[in-house]
Amino acid sequence: MILSGANRVVIGTLAAESVDTLAGLVRRFGPRIVVGIDARGGQVMTRGWEANGQIRAVELAKRIAKIGVERIVYTDVARDGMLTGPNVEQTCLIARESGLKVTASGGVSSLGDIEQLSHAIEHGVDSVIVGKALYEGRFTLKEALQKAESP
Repeated sequence: MILSGANRVVIGTLAAESVDTLAGLVRRFGPRIVVGIDARGGQVMTRGWEANGQIRAVELAKRIAKIGVERIVYTDVARDGMLTGPNVEQTCLIARESGLKVTASGGVSSLGDIEQLSHAIEHGVDSVIVGKALYEGRFTLKEALQKAESP
């Protein structure tokens, strides 16, 4: 994908199962490699959320930071698509403990959620993925961007 022009590639299960392979990709493509950490109850889930990755999300984040990954997408799979609000506490913990830039994912339901995440930038959470809330018309993209940029 990168060789075909993609700016970034998100890698999930491979990061949890083969750190050596991930390290090789990071050496070759640098910050264009982003790791997706999907977790339930703080425990990494792999293989399409079907398998327990046998590692805590915060530990995986620390491990991949050591090999040069600069950004992760953190998804609390119990909240993804549920419109119950993001797991801000766990997302911030992972950002603080790993020192990585974090894109929050899973559960955004309102402009209040976006506002709450905008305050997490001091911890390293600098972006958010919004899906179902936009599809259901809970707010517009323009409103979300305004909320994210407001002090």
